[in-house]
Amino acid sequence: MSAQSPCMSCGACCAYFRVSFYWGECQSAGGTVPDSQVIAVSPHLVAMIGTDRKPARCANLLGDVGSEVRCTMYEQRSSTCREFASSWENGVHNPDCDKARAAHGLPPLPRPFEPELTPVVA
Repeated sequence: MSAQSPCMSCGACCAYFRVSFYWGECQSAGGTVPDSQVIAVSPHLVAMIGTDRKPARCANLLGDVGSEVRCTMYEQRSSTCREFASSWENGVHNPDCDKARAAHGLPPLPRPFEPELTPVVA
């Protein structure tokens, strides 16, 4: 993968999925996510503000999806955000990444070039 993550020019997942997680990740419970950035969706789950409705867009996403984006609370983001990988990150396809990108008219991320292995002749 290139030095810059494809996520820095995408942001589709932040503007498509509900980003919900256990309320214990909030600062008031000892976690990192600011309480002011979430809304309760069940007795045990919260969601990032803006992702609790359709069309979704996290209130902390700045920029234009598919062009240049950034998260205003990146260091404090939830486990849901930390664990969401772009397609082909670490060599693994993520169909949810493709789905979010498609919803914004973006093509799937291309599979990185993998050179063919040449057999060693002894």
